[in-house]
Amino acid sequence: MQILTCPAQLQRLEAALRSSLPRALPVYGAVLNINRGNPGDFEVVVDAWPDFGAVLARRRGEAPVNDSYRSLNSAFYRDVGAYRALLESPGCLRWDAAFHIFGLQDGVVTVSQDIALAKGVELEVTEYYTYLHPDPSTLSEPQLDPDVQLGALSPAHVELLDSTWPYGGNTWSRRYLHELLQRFPHLCLQGPAGDLLCWVLSDGFGAGAHGYTVPAQRRRGLMRALTIMAARRAHARGFPVYGHTATGNRGMHRLQEELGHRRLPGLCRFVLHNPGLARAEL
Repeated sequence: MQILTCPAQLQRLEAALRSSLPRALPVYGAVLNINRGNPGDFEVVVDAWPDFGAVLARRRGEAPVNDSYRSLNSAFYRDVGAYRALLESPGCLRWDAAFHIFGLQDGVVTVSQDIALAKGVELEVTEYYTYLHPDPSTLSEPQLDPDVQLGALSPAHVELLDSTWPYGGNTWSRRYLHELLQRFPHLCLQGPAGDLLCWVLSDGFGAGAHGYTVPAQRRRGLMRALTIMAARRAHARGFPVYGHTATGNRGMHRLQEELGHRRLPGLCRFVLHNPGLARAEL
């Protein structure tokens, strides 16, 4: 196991991951952020260098044992055996803590299942569709209604964001959302009085994150407009335009497909290790 810290190594890794898109998207997005100032304080771990067979992207430092939001790892492998060896390497993961691993390859689940069975660790798997836009430059900047303006979110909005997020409702989720607002691009639409109408966030893996339109403002095309704006801005920064959508969220599936996003084959799976710990409060 090796943590890559040299800028030249990280640039070389970025190029290698780019050649493995779209399967490498979750790690590639994190490496893009690392190589552009590292606003999320991330690091990447490989099984070997330069001929790596597996890589994890994650936050630096140690998180509390029950904070699975901070302990979020994205994975990509060229060889599933190398991936298994990396996860079993001393110091790679805390198997007595709550943490997520996610990725677009089947081995992300099966390797965790095999190791967890041997260690007596419980797992929960959540599945998403991943959408990727092949050419965001084709998206035209939308025109907003006169009573709608583009704005920015602040820490004062965290409680509202948390209450409207299916994965919110606890101390760790609020801290996570607060950090997203501080560290990564986000957009919102506001009414004449500055009231929030709609918002979209992005995360440390370069993906679209929490998006929401308040119920009274739906069917106005606000999420459509904001999705386009966020896509154009991500593309201008050199990032892929992608995100993970719940398999049952048909409205968001339809919107993304109308805008030209393509659903990638298979599923993105988020594997939560030690879910009982993750639900323990401070």
